[in-house]
Amino acid sequence: MRTTDLIMNSNPKSMFSEAIKTIRTNLAFSAISGNMKTLLVTSPEAGDGKSFVAANLAVAYAHEEKKVLIIDCDLRKGRQHDIFGVNNMGTRGYSNLILNYDKNDTKFGDYIIETGVKNVNLIPAGPTPPNPVELLNSENNQKLLFELKEKFDIIILDCPPVIGLSDTLVLTKYSDSNIVVVSNKKTKVESLEKTKKTFEQIEAPITGVIINKASVKDNSYYGYYCNDYYYYDENGTKKTKRSRLKRFRR
Repeated sequence: MRTTDLIMNSNPKSMFSEAIKTIRTNLAFSAISGNMKTLLVTSPEAGDGKSFVAANLAVAYAHEEKKVLIIDCDLRKGRQHDIFGVNNMGTRGYSNLILNYDKNDTKFGDYIIETGVKNVNLIPAGPTPPNPVELLNSENNQKLLFELKEKFDIIILDCPPVIGLSDTLVLTKYSDSNIVVVSNKKTKVESLEKTKKTFEQIEAPITGVIINKASVKDNSYYGYYCNDYYYYDENGTKKTKRSRLKRFRR
């Protein structure tokens, strides 16, 4: 297990962890009129830190004594197995489970791994299939996710980047909330615009945007969520201001 990635587990009182808890709370408020069971996490491009954020959100929900399942839906370059220190080389990954779901001998226990974090379970990506999009869009996957929602309090779908791939788009029909993770001073506004338009084309709302990799030279942590731009000053006080990402306002 990589404690450097699972900050919510190794340092639950850090400013980063407090920010993740705030995001968890905001998600709860956004779902007041509905029941949020499945959270989709993606990013415009690779390297924005969406797997890192998804893993820490999973731990944050587990700290509330919720039974959490994180599914590595990035069947091309998944890394949740690396973050949680589990094997991804066998025949018991997400891609295998989708393929085998309709078979009578399929047992979830063969695929769902109990991580070293209490209440956090993981289905790693498994071997890369020749047809990731078709597999994720299959009737098997639809039935599978429907059944898993009955077994867990929260399911987090760690999805591939949006730009250049359609994997994530086919998974939005199974999610209750969609989070986009961007990288501070790296993600271009044009990439955000393209991501926003892509979600709009399939009529899938973006619940919020999280800014990752912000400067911590002044002990601050930055995050953007649900139309507000939050940051934490040197005293750990949450403040709000507007930003260039205002164009995501719905």
